[in-house]
Amino acid sequence: MVSRFRTGLLSAFPFLAMGVVGAVDLTGGPGIGLLPMMALGPAFAGLTGGKRRTAMVGVVALALTLALSFYNDQFGERRGNATILSVAGVSVAALLATAIRQKQQTELANVRSIAEAAQRVLLRPVPRGAGPLRVAVSYTSAVAEARIGGDLYEVVTSPHGVRIIVGDVQGKGLEAVETAAVVLGAFREAAYDEPGLLSVGERLERALDRHLLGEKFVTAVLVEVPHLRDDPGADEERTADGGTASGGTADGEKAAGARNATLLNFGHPAPLAVRHDGTVHFAEPPQRCLPLGLGLHGLAPPRPHQVPFAPGDQLLFYTDGVTEARDADNHFYPLDQRAHLLKDPDADAALEAVRQDIEEHVREPLHDDAAMLLLRFRDCPTAQPADEAAAAGTGDGDGEGDGGGSENGRQAPAGATEHGEAARDAAE
Repeated sequence: MVSRFRTGLLSAFPFLAMGVVGAVDLTGGPGIGLLPMMALGPAFAGLTGGKRRTAMVGVVALALTLALSFYNDQFGERRGNATILSVAGVSVAALLATAIRQKQQTELANVRSIAEAAQRVLLRPVPRGAGPLRVAVSYTSAVAEARIGGDLYEVVTSPHGVRIIVGDVQGKGLEAVETAAVVLGAFREAAYDEPGLLSVGERLERALDRHLLGEKFVTAVLVEVPHLRDDPGADEERTADGGTASGGTADGEKAAGARNATLLNFGHPAPLAVRHDGTVHFAEPPQRCLPLGLGLHGLAPPRPHQVPFAPGDQLLFYTDGVTEARDADNHFYPLDQRAHLLKDPDADAALEAVRQDIEEHVREPLHDDAAMLLLRFRDCPTAQPADEAAAAGTGDGDGEGDGGGSENGRQAPAGATEHGEAARDAAE
């Protein structure tokens, strides 16, 4: 609303300026010497209008100058001729400036369309549903006219589960975009082919080792959520064969059961975990490790760790542009204190609420790219009392009645997927 008012005022200013100058010159006489200020009209017309409008304002300004020169008996005199030439010169200059501005605007529109096409290739729209997950993404570039930057994300449904990456490339600009493209290309291949997250991480390390120069790096967190099994004992069999991802297999194969998500953190901010009972915590890794691009320097790679992830739970992944957003008092954005914003049943609307709250916290353009990816466990039936659930045979196949939207006969708290959403997902 304010921006539209300012634009309208700027558009009307040339006519207001010429009217004021003409009125003052008529009432005050030629001794005031304001007639050269008539050039303000065409000068400001070139800021907002097109070539036709600028030319029209220039003609009006020149006509008023000539009329007032005749009225003041200055036409043909040196002072009157200088005024007429000044207004005519400013009008021509404004017309040329308008033509250049419109050409640049056309070129900028072409560049932005190319950037949007590049975004569709680099940061492809993630699926709204992937396996048992509901996915929502928000991305804000720190560059005002850009659509892409150094933050990255991807969701791949592989034979081994749903695999996700959220990362942040060191630096900004085209170099960061190029590095992000290398990481995403390697992840899309490795996530589908490799049996474990450690193998995926090693593929990313090798790809970046060929690409990066110097001390450049990429912080990233890899996630794997196993597919739901029809066989209730399938998860127990996998646990018996491979052990947990944090302490058993040589390759950190998979999470122990569909009730856990496996994370592999390469120096990235820990995701925010919001449980179905309302508890909130950051899913910190057992130990901090180096980012991607620095892992081939002889240090131990990160180890996978598990995070409970059941129906009604949420995991919010983000880049440091979110938590390092500062207000006027230099306070960081308190993401964990804003977890209540994720209660909206619509995952996209919940993430949009967080994004708007960040903008409200900062009250100015962000100084760093900010990406967020929200995961919700969507395989969540409508909450109902325990006896009705037992009669209906609801649950996740573990016989405990904890797999849906009920707990001790109460409605699942905010964040649980509603029955209508689950039905639509099942239909899809």
